[in-house]
Amino acid sequence: MEYLERRRARIEERLEAVLEAVEPVELREQVEHVSLSGGKRVRPTVTVLACEAAGGDAEAAVDFGVGIELVHNASLVVDDIIDESEVRRGVTAAHTEFGHGPAIIASDGLLGEAFHLFSTDARAMQIVADAVAELGEGEATELVAQPSNETEYMELARRKTGALFRAAAQLGAVAADADPATVEAFGDYAERVGIAFQIRDDVLDATADADELGKPTGQDAEMERPSLVQVTDLTPEEANERARAQSDAALDALDRTNAPESQALEYLRDLAEFVVVRER
Repeated sequence: MEYLERRRARIEERLEAVLEAVEPVELREQVEHVSLSGGKRVRPTVTVLACEAAGGDAEAAVDFGVGIELVHNASLVVDDIIDESEVRRGVTAAHTEFGHGPAIIASDGLLGEAFHLFSTDARAMQIVADAVAELGEGEATELVAQPSNETEYMELARRKTGALFRAAAQLGAVAADADPATVEAFGDYAERVGIAFQIRDDVLDATADADELGKPTGQDAEMERPSLVQVTDLTPEEANERARAQSDAALDALDRTNAPESQALEYLRDLAEFVVVRER
């Protein structure tokens, strides 16, 4: 675990440095509240691990990893406003702490800092622009044309969650200067991991304890928000089986990268397994 913790610590260090430079101080306090209140840092870790698995140096991917984490955090601010969630990661949500206007500005500020980090590479900019467009379309779909069956749900999960995971892994491969086919394979891996992650999130919302999860539960049912459990007649156990199928597909895509055996590759495999059984 020391291997993984060193990389997470480097991401955290760089994230703090980026946010510390934000001005004015009021905006800095808001973006730090959102981004430094915890979080698993799964997406930036995927970026760094994908870079190393593709033969690159971890340090080359740190800024891209921090950038994708900032994009993710920006989206969470908006999610909490839409859902009227008062808690995120065990602390007050941004709109509860600062008000709706400042929270939206904080979300915009996070996106601005993120794209500044991506601006050094045209390929990175294109990858993230595509992901943000997919994310926005997914959010809009959820609000105005909610899915009514499993197929539509899976497409929503691909856009809302899979797209940023895909971008995270692709950015790592780009940082390693991988060829387009390898970049695509890493992206396919991470998209499947993201969908499995979202399905498991739905199950936890329906079954977990709020204190253990670090955020309110039962939100999907209360707000009539589409989750796999709500949209279909699947039991939580059957939904977990769908997550497992996505995990298996992720591992198949990882094999297609033809990456040599390494600690980074092994951790990517472990992640595909972990998202199916996580309890938080």
